[in-house]
Amino acid sequence: MYSLLLLFSISLLTNEQVVKETSFREKLSSERFDSLNMGFVGNWPFGHSNAAEVDSQRNLAFCSSGGGVYVLDISDVSKPVKLSDVKTRDIVWRFFYEKSTQRLYIAAGKVGLEIWDISDSLNPQKLGSCQTPGDAHDVDVFGSYAYVADESSGLRVIDISTPSNPSEVGSYDTPDLAEGVAILGSYAYVADGLSGLQIIDISTPSNPTGVVSCQTPGYAYDVAISGNYAFVADMVSGLRVIDISTLTDPEEVGSYDISGAAYGVAVSGTHAFVAFGGTGLRIVDVSTPTNPEEVGFFITAGWAFDVVVSGSYAYVADESHGLRVIDISTPTNPAEMGLYEILDYSRDVAVSGGYAYLVAGSSGLRVIDISVPTDLKEVGSHQTPGFASKITISGSYAYVAEWDRRLRVIDISTPSNPTEVGSCEVPEMLYGLAVSGNHAFLVSEDFGLRVIDISTPSNPTEVGSCETPGMAYDVAISGNYAYVVDADSGLRVIDISNPSNLTEVGSCETAGSAESIAIYGSYALVVDENYGLRVMDISTPTDPEEVGLCEAFSWPLDVAVSGNYAFVVDYNTGLRVIDVSTTTNPEEVGFYRTPGGALSVAVSGSYVYVADGSTGLQIYENLLAGVDEEDKGYKRVLKVTQNLFMEVTTVEVDGVELPVTLNVYDITGRVMEEPIVYNSLPVTVGADLKPGIYFVVAKGFKSAKIVKLR
Repeated sequence: MYSLLLLFSISLLTNEQVVKETSFREKLSSERFDSLNMGFVGNWPFGHSNAAEVDSQRNLAFCSSGGGVYVLDISDVSKPVKLSDVKTRDIVWRFFYEKSTQRLYIAAGKVGLEIWDISDSLNPQKLGSCQTPGDAHDVDVFGSYAYVADESSGLRVIDISTPSNPSEVGSYDTPDLAEGVAILGSYAYVADGLSGLQIIDISTPSNPTGVVSCQTPGYAYDVAISGNYAFVADMVSGLRVIDISTLTDPEEVGSYDISGAAYGVAVSGTHAFVAFGGTGLRIVDVSTPTNPEEVGFFITAGWAFDVVVSGSYAYVADESHGLRVIDISTPTNPAEMGLYEILDYSRDVAVSGGYAYLVAGSSGLRVIDISVPTDLKEVGSHQTPGFASKITISGSYAYVAEWDRRLRVIDISTPSNPTEVGSCEVPEMLYGLAVSGNHAFLVSEDFGLRVIDISTPSNPTEVGSCETPGMAYDVAISGNYAYVVDADSGLRVIDISNPSNLTEVGSCETAGSAESIAIYGSYALVVDENYGLRVMDISTPTDPEEVGLCEAFSWPLDVAVSGNYAFVVDYNTGLRVIDVSTTTNPEEVGFYRTPGGALSVAVSGSYVYVADGSTGLQIYENLLAGVDEEDKGYKRVLKVTQNLFMEVTTVEVDGVELPVTLNVYDITGRVMEEPIVYNSLPVTVGADLKPGIYFVVAKGFKSAKIVKLR
């Protein structure tokens, strides 16, 4: 036997740091949506699809979308039609639909369990909710109880006999992360991450008792029960078939694996239907449980996350590509019959008049009516051909930058009918965008700054450019200067008085990776991904100088300024408010922990608009203009995330023979590095990964190991 030594450059912590990080996570978990001097106003919470359910008798399908659920009419499966929607405050992971009561039980992350009445499909009504201590990832209902797989908090048992007042009555702390749950008789079967399948006696709901477990090779994510077998979607190890005929001695008897991440499983008759992220729907014949065999497959456009079967159709929640309806009447030849496209990750937001303009990757431009902030409504959209990542508004036009090398000019004079009138292609992928007068300023990672003449919107034309030393990510304009942030070389100041002849006149390096910029009078506020908010004095453009720094961040990505406040969005910790009135000593004065991964921010009046990744558009009110809120002391806790990650940390994996193949996955199961075969030790992997949770799967000639890295 050999020991496999893995060197992770930025993804591991020392023991002392693990304690700090764990304390930090627990604190944030307990805070939920806590805030300081910021108030939640409203949201349009739609994004990726993780879950699906069907009511075949009423011809309804339910498709999760970010922090919401779409109710769809599937009378014609080839053309699903939206009837209504449900809004929650956090990501909808999975849900259970009870046909007898026409109720939808939603596992909504930090929100916990929500119960909705869908008897009127055009007007769903929320009946009640129950906060759970962890992140609710799945739910199953049996009798008067809902059983919630609550990730780090195990299995939670909730009395739903009074839907308007559900309450927790029992719990069982599973060894790892409870991701999926299925109920059969007096037992709960929990897909529990690295600890595999957990079987729990729930005959006394107030006192669930662990019976036994069955280890699976990878990370158990979902489970379905059929007859004497439990079928586990084991994220990195495919479908595992476990004989549960003897409950005290469950045994794996068969398996089926293929490239991709197994997220969801459903069983109908003699077939298991497995949602494999990256490779779509796989149909596996399990008539002989000891020898499961694939008999058919359908590769979906997105990342298959969940599957439910009803009659001759499989309904696949395909993440960024919504609901796919697949005809499985001939299992060996499945065919797509219909689809319902949904929103991609919300990337950027701009506000003008009574509308918010949201760009969301492959979903293009969405126009949201914000005239009533507590009741947001989509009123228009425009599907851009490429991947929309940045937007700015000038007059009656929206300027959208696509990653795939094109600027789109969209007429928004009629918000309900945005129409493209012109476009301009550039050689590189676009990351930043600003508009001033008759010119649009684009920055690209592989080049620097390009200037586009937009005086004729139908014919935007490049007129000038200036290369920067490294990777340019954002740009702001003030007077005759463009201020470009370059990940490798900090702030670059470019004279744009003659757009056809750009000249760099000054620069100031930052310690880390500069991501975003906003102008505050004679100062530039630069977001540094590694070192927080940096204040640069640009009163002399040829000699910019750093004068202040605020490091109270985990992963800051964007900044907007209003009055004396900088509003910074942090992917991990949400919206942060920094008082920059004393530029030499900027201080955090408010925050709001957003439910998704905050990517972009815009400010208009007293409202702050956040493009919140997987949960759409979030609106918060700045309470600093006279409304005082008690300081709960969390601001100090949020600062401990700085500098937690070491340059090099080692982890040993024992019992894997050489040669060995290494696979690196993130928490969603996405492949982060191409598999590499090693014949000698030590090795280095993960050098380019950001801080987070990763899985390293080491597969030897006769055995395999999986390690979770934080």
